[in-house]
Amino acid sequence: MKLLICAILAYLIGSFPTAYIVGKVFFHKNIFNYGSGNVGTTNAYRVFGPYAGTGVLVVDILKGTLGALMPVFFGLDHHWILFIGIFAVIGHVFSIFLKFRGGKAVATSAGILLAYNPLLFAICFICLATIVYVTSMVSVASLTTVLFFAIASIFLHDWILTTAAVIVTIIVYVRHIPNIKRLIKGKENLVPIGLAYKRQQKNDQK
Repeated sequence: MKLLICAILAYLIGSFPTAYIVGKVFFHKNIFNYGSGNVGTTNAYRVFGPYAGTGVLVVDILKGTLGALMPVFFGLDHHWILFIGIFAVIGHVFSIFLKFRGGKAVATSAGILLAYNPLLFAICFICLATIVYVTSMVSVASLTTVLFFAIASIFLHDWILTTAAVIVTIIVYVRHIPNIKRLIKGKENLVPIGLAYKRQQKNDQK
């Protein structure tokens, strides 16, 4: 019964539509109608600016962390963190408050990792930030980092972590199918930060 309650609470926490609420409350915009139309950190950054985008990122990470920690609050075993955390990711991707639409699961998945293994979270975050800085493409950074996370989990000899990592990787890759198609065509959008974006700006000025 406790597990069921934890799963429901994690799903509801994950369903909290951060970017949508930020857009409506502070900018009077429906984020679904702007940028890529995605209700996630990258589009929030693109549409609302770096401060709002960073705020969305932090809250979306904390959604995963809080949702994943439900078993701890209910006195259950630590290893249930990952299982319950998946429900927070599902809530983020299929939000009950947005007619089961949602984001691409990267930030909320990172929040689960923060709750379970802060050191691995820090390593993955540095990996993602570095790739974003070099490529100016959050999609490339997200897809690469989540794959690194799945592979790294194998060497930690923690089958629960590896199972969760594989599930998260599948969800993230499925949600990024449109991005993958654009990457193959060489038409993926850049975010206004990083080396690749600066090169593009210089080329446009020539």
